[in-house]
Amino acid sequence: MRKSFYSWLMTERNPKSKEPKAILADLAFQDTAFPKHTDDFDEVSRFSRGACKFFSFNLGEFDAIWE
Repeated sequence: MRKSFYSWLMTERNPKSKEPKAILADLAFQDTAFPKHTDDFDEVSRFSRGACKFFSFNLGEFDAIWE
């Protein structure tokens, strides 16, 4: 079984960093509704695009981070 996107993303968490991966990781960590157990791009993407907290994050970066 593949590691969930959230599990991988948490390895990139660094609240002091300005890197897009670290910013997204911190936002996901703070959002208790973030889908933590999936590695499905569409599920995580739909959630991210609908989550208000992510509006301060450039969602174009999300696609690059996923790859």
